[in-house]
Amino acid sequence: MPVLHTLRRAGAVLLLAAAALYAAPAPPAAADEPGWTAEPAAGTAAAVRPYFYLAGAPGTVLEDRLALVNTTDRERILTLRGADAHNTADGALAVRPATAAPATRGAGSWISFGTATTVTVPPRTRAVVPFTLTVPPASAPGDHPAAVVAAEAGHEAAVRVHLRVGGPTLAALTVEDVAVRGRGRSAAIAYTLVNRGNVALAPELRIRTDALIGDPPAAPRARTLPVELLPGQRVELTEPWPGAPALDRVRVTVTVTAPGGARGEAGGSRWLVPGGLPGWTGAGLLGLGATTAAALHLVRGRRPEPGPAPAPDGPSAAGPTTPAPHHEPTGAAR
Repeated sequence: MPVLHTLRRAGAVLLLAAAALYAAPAPPAAADEPGWTAEPAAGTAAAVRPYFYLAGAPGTVLEDRLALVNTTDRERILTLRGADAHNTADGALAVRPATAAPATRGAGSWISFGTATTVTVPPRTRAVVPFTLTVPPASAPGDHPAAVVAAEAGHEAAVRVHLRVGGPTLAALTVEDVAVRGRGRSAAIAYTLVNRGNVALAPELRIRTDALIGDPPAAPRARTLPVELLPGQRVELTEPWPGAPALDRVRVTVTVTAPGGARGEAGGSRWLVPGGLPGWTGAGLLGLGATTAAALHLVRGRRPEPGPAPAPDGPSAAGPTTPAPHHEPTGAAR
């Protein structure tokens, strides 16, 4: 009977849970897509362009066209603007929002749609909107990242503008703040990259690892980073290091290069110990052993070299003596 009672209670609980799930409201449906797109208008060769590429000397007025495609059955009213492009802290590309103060401080402010800042696109229609980019006469040479942004009802679509202002270019970067974080299979190498030049960079990463006690641990593989580092930008990156030792003092050296001769290098070190008291105990023993070995080496290095033995006191101190002559008896008178 107790077993039967238990089964009945379990069945009742399951029925209540099923009823609760059935009565729960369904999750809200995903919001519809905006129903329109923004892209560079096809050129004379009708080639598809993923972004705008413009180049000119200071004082030049450059022209291009933006295509807006309405794929819905109702008209769309889109607002257009230029914006500066930048790297986020983790290296992704982004554009400054319209609410930023100021929203544009660089090449984004050089973009103008004239009177067409608001465009109405009829249903199932493709509209082409021209715009200009005026390079100021005192503009510095190099890359000036920007974007063309279309917006409607809180939704935005940005199209990159790669602008190169004529003049000398410099590819330069530095590596900073190298550190090892975490431990075990969750260990990672953190570092900061700073673009010190005036052109965008595609960095290539190489890491060298060394250990105080054991063999050099396996380092993360060399690779091209999936980051476009814009001029003057700083990004903070991490590289997983599942091959980090469990108990050792490690040093990592991060070297980053980029086309154009850019190169930066920096290093950092850290004790890696397992979590908990046993790990810290092991680290303490290792540290004590290393300190003892260093002390013994220092003491041995300071021990004086053995010299000649001191001379004993007494007559021998004056040097060797000549023995007295010995006369054999001959029977002759003296």
